[in-house]
Amino acid sequence: MVKHPAVPYVAPFAAFLLLLAAEKYLPFGPEIAYPARFVVVAAILGWFSRELVSWRASRPLASIFIGAAVFVVWIGPDLLWPHYREHWIFQNVVTGRIPTDAPAELKKNLVFLIFRSLGCFALVPMVEEIFWRGWLARWLIGPDDFRRIRLGACTASSFWIGSMLFASEHGPFWDVGLAAGLIYNGWMIRTKNLADCIVAHAVTNALLTACVLGADRWRYWL
Repeated sequence: MVKHPAVPYVAPFAAFLLLLAAEKYLPFGPEIAYPARFVVVAAILGWFSRELVSWRASRPLASIFIGAAVFVVWIGPDLLWPHYREHWIFQNVVTGRIPTDAPAELKKNLVFLIFRSLGCFALVPMVEEIFWRGWLARWLIGPDDFRRIRLGACTASSFWIGSMLFASEHGPFWDVGLAAGLIYNGWMIRTKNLADCIVAHAVTNALLTACVLGADRWRYWL
């Protein structure tokens, strides 16, 4: 059986979304559901996509800076305007709503915290960058055979469509999600190296994780 060339790029991301959507129907909470999702998606990533994963950034220091800059963009509006994200344009029937806080028992669940942290700054950056910058950006240019499109190639439509879809993935945070998508896309065009985007994304998410755990800003995880 011949594996479709898009499978290594799409399978981990698709599994992540499907399992996320299924969690509301499970008879147990996130303290079990998230570690299980982490294990399944990590296994799919390792089986199908391991050859695509690399942390060997061509511009590591600049990638770290880009990731930190996206973090500032992400939390900036909430710090400058505390009620900014309560506006209906961010929380509505389409984008969803942000829970006000996490249950106290969840905050104390060490297993959940470990898997949620690893998922945020290690697994998610790999899964998302492989899908968004590694596959979709090229597929939008050459859907007949995306492999002939080099990494970092760009057209106006691929740049903006990819950025807007990336924004839609982030629900009530769609505005900063759009900004992040634009920055990551621009960095991919500049470096033409998927590892640079993975590193930048990982730094952003690691700082958000620190913000959640250190400043009790759970809205960035929920």
